[in-house]
Amino acid sequence: MMSKLRLADRANDIVPILGFVAALASFAMPLNPWLVGAILAGAVVAAVHHAEVIAHRVGEPFGTLILALAVTVIEVGLILTLMQAEPEKAQTLARDTVFAAVMVILNLLMGLCLLSGAIRHHEQRFQRTGIGAALATLTVLTVVTLVLPNFTSSVPGPFYSATQLGFVAAVSLILYATFALVQTVRHRDYFLPDGDADGDGEPDAHAAPPSAQRTAISGAALLASLFAVVLLAKALSPVIGALLADWGAPPAVLGVLIAALILAPEGLAAVRAAKADRLQTSLNLALGSALATIGLTIPAVAILSIFTGLPISLGLDAKSTVLLFLSLIVASQTLANGRTTVLQGVIHLMLFAIYLFTTFVP
Repeated sequence: MMSKLRLADRANDIVPILGFVAALASFAMPLNPWLVGAILAGAVVAAVHHAEVIAHRVGEPFGTLILALAVTVIEVGLILTLMQAEPEKAQTLARDTVFAAVMVILNLLMGLCLLSGAIRHHEQRFQRTGIGAALATLTVLTVVTLVLPNFTSSVPGPFYSATQLGFVAAVSLILYATFALVQTVRHRDYFLPDGDADGDGEPDAHAAPPSAQRTAISGAALLASLFAVVLLAKALSPVIGALLADWGAPPAVLGVLIAALILAPEGLAAVRAAKADRLQTSLNLALGSALATIGLTIPAVAILSIFTGLPISLGLDAKSTVLLFLSLIVASQTLANGRTTVLQGVIHLMLFAIYLFTTFVP
């Protein structure tokens, strides 16, 4: 077992270097798309691994915040790169990716965490105060960024004007920054398991934290991984676009693919935490990622849109709006009493199945 762990650690140290070299090589020569895709996926996994190492060093709940920020930086880099590479498809890419990420987190990830944890531990508990605050913030962010554009009148269609877009970007940043302050400083205990104000109740809390040298190496590897992800995505974007066109897939499928790629490693970490009866950590990871996705991605895309004059469509269609509201309502009911069972997990997974089916068969 230890040899497998060492092998995985070595791979996560090597992949960022390989990705960095491949990203530089992509400027000089065309690379095999399958090789680029494999290195890109490995770079994403390595980035989240090294973010986890840094997160373990700083402890909870700062750790989940670092993980969410690392994942969001990758997501923003992918979206902005693909928007610039394919301007004709850029108009809806940010909306599709953010909506897909929210649906993946609220339904697939949360459903897997609740179901896997409940199967092993029958019933699990968490702190309602912190999770309720996260869900309330997420509700405001999703409605303001993805629903409200359909009902404003300054610009026709599901668009914000430049002034409105700038205001919404500022609101998103303020809400996310306030939530991060509450989570990490002013009310840190709301996001820790009951009776664990010092963060020592987690089974993994007593594991020896990585050394300063190991943390520094992970920091450098994390930066290399992020650099590789952005540049390799740019090299791969024409191939992905052509492949989806050949399959006849709807444009929204690209957003689903990006969200799945970005959230897969963090999702596995959240499911592992739920299986270990650490549902509080799982929910912190899930909802923190959703908040960072909107609170940081939308402002970054808004700045690009304002300065380049590239219009972005943020408003969801009627079908997606219904699914979003249904997911938020069900999530609020699921997290209302601080206890979860198998039933809630199955409900969220079925909601994700409905979303996925109606994406491919609109």
